[in-house]
Amino acid sequence: MRSVLTGPDLAVAAHYGMMQYHMGWLDENLAPISVPTGKRIRPLLCLLACGAAGGSPESATPAAAGLELLHNFSLIHDDIEDDSATRRHRPTVWKLFGLPLACNAGDGMFSLAHTAFFGLERNDMRADQVLAALRIFNQTCVALTEGQYMDMSFEGLDHVSVPEYFAMIAGKTGALLAATTEIGAVVASAPPEVVAEYRQFGAALGRAFQLRDDILGIWGDEALTGKSAASDILSKKKSLPVLYAMADANVGPQLTRLYAGDLFQATDVPVVLSLLDQAGARAYVEAEVDKTTAEAREALAGVAPQSDAAYLAALGELLDMLAARFS
Repeated sequence: MRSVLTGPDLAVAAHYGMMQYHMGWLDENLAPISVPTGKRIRPLLCLLACGAAGGSPESATPAAAGLELLHNFSLIHDDIEDDSATRRHRPTVWKLFGLPLACNAGDGMFSLAHTAFFGLERNDMRADQVLAALRIFNQTCVALTEGQYMDMSFEGLDHVSVPEYFAMIAGKTGALLAATTEIGAVVASAPPEVVAEYRQFGAALGRAFQLRDDILGIWGDEALTGKSAASDILSKKKSLPVLYAMADANVGPQLTRLYAGDLFQATDVPVVLSLLDQAGARAYVEAEVDKTTAEAREALAGVAPQSDAAYLAALGELLDMLAARFS
């Protein structure tokens, strides 16, 4: 990733520096620094899936880098679209460098994510494999924008159904995680039916991952998540716990009125939390996490006979960690 995000000359050094700042490699003055850089879950999934499917994880490194850069491009733009001032306890790129330059830096990272994939050619991959990986990658890019559109459009709607919500997270979160494991299996030259199982694993893991985020956004520990407690309530985000409670016959009408009214203040948070508790919203979402985690395990069981046991076990451990993180 560092090689891809290195500028060709001094004239554009700051452009690449903004990207490197977002990645946690540079400070606010674009000088080298070491700060938390995120979990790197997506490239790890790609490399593990490649190994589990019988390939060499090193051969998937260019694809893993491209997937992580795509994820970080989406974060730069998400911060702009969500008006988020901080990420990982630091000012966001747009807050520090301004909207126009941040938008351009995000566009640059999006383009460089594609460039990273061409490194697969240097790893002696067949042209049809590279094309297949890029096809999945580009389909994922489209799905990300569709999911983000739905997420933003929900903010202006008084009513969003639970099925609509699941369709949204299938694009915004599930698509990229599904692509990580699918592309890893493609790089490993796995047969189509095995590739499909790895995609199913990633998609189910993505749902569990997002649902856990929904829980953390309302009930999470700020010291662990890096986000303000109940931040999703203050921003009136229509996450799954809220949508589930809105559909509740007892508390739904009151909660819907609150979300359709004025901006929330800190004093509104306990009221909303009480309504969510009355509806059993957290227990419902926890059950959905368990359900989707089981679906992911089922997909792994489907590829077990054709997979490397050590890498497969690592994927299972990663699934358990992500589904239960900060719980």
